[in-house]
Amino acid sequence: MTDEARPSRLREAFYGRVKGKRLRPRQEELMSVLLPKLALDLSRPPPEDLHSLFAADVTAVRLEIGFGGGEHLLSMADRFPEIGFIGVEPFVNGMAKLLMVLDEAPRPNIRIYNDDATRLLDWLPEASIAGVDLLYPDPWPKFKHWKRRFVSAVNLDRLARVLDDDAPFRFASDIDTYVNWTLLHIRAHPAFDWAARGPSDWRAPYEGWPGTRYEAKAFREGRTAAYLTFRRAGR
Repeated sequence: MTDEARPSRLREAFYGRVKGKRLRPRQEELMSVLLPKLALDLSRPPPEDLHSLFAADVTAVRLEIGFGGGEHLLSMADRFPEIGFIGVEPFVNGMAKLLMVLDEAPRPNIRIYNDDATRLLDWLPEASIAGVDLLYPDPWPKFKHWKRRFVSAVNLDRLARVLDDDAPFRFASDIDTYVNWTLLHIRAHPAFDWAARGPSDWRAPYEGWPGTRYEAKAFREGRTAAYLTFRRAGR
């Protein structure tokens, strides 16, 4: 295993490969030139007002953890130009794909972070985020690997700290064991409420949902998805 493919011991919540197939020359160029312009620099203290991180005039900031190919992140940024979106993706190929799109059609309301999301969560100010999306995260299906799942007591503490009161935490997955795992962890955490009243509240995709390539593959293989929405309880 190369150093590039080996998970860093400093990463707390990202265990997979950081790079897949070789990037095309243009992608390599954008990783060197465009990524530094859009990536957040966590070596500096966060600004008192996160709105200042964006070139656009935004009124709130949302976070997407693990944006994959960027389909949902781009859709949200286009639908809500008044909101700033921070997209997190440690996987190099996913980041390169997003950069190709942003190079052709820049979104001034998008900033990105290409490392472990827990570092970003620890950097963000308290109650500074208007919503968090965790969509189709790595399910780590083997029992011995469940401890690697992003949803955990410690990470829910992190999310609770940065989310504003009543802000949504949205979780989608096609893996039943991960859905149940998440519901159990949410139930045990005092900072989150699940207000679902019936199956339609978790079977129907989110409003404006664009779908993703991973989701389409899951459907072809006969799996169904759950779209959960939790709320940050008032402090």
